[in-house]
Amino acid sequence: MTEETHRFKAVIAGKSYTIVGQATDEHMRAVTAVLNEQFTQLKELSPNISKEDAAILMAFNAVSDQLKMAAANDQTDSTKDSTETEE
Repeated sequence: MTEETHRFKAVIAGKSYTIVGQATDEHMRAVTAVLNEQFTQLKELSPNISKEDAAILMAFNAVSDQLKMAAANDQTDSTKDSTETEE
């Protein structure tokens, strides 16, 4: 069964966006909230940062977190595989 694509309107860093995807509205709201929270934190730490630079830093952090999680999952899978072969 395929998920239905729909449009979600979000305001991120004061700008309106229409995002098309298959995630639930609840998920989209959560992502929007996290993005706005991160943007606010960056602006507090560096008030003169441009929206573009803030977006690049946020994207960098998101990809970094994603790679860390993937590495942790790989580590978990490796540990699980070696445990299963020992049994």
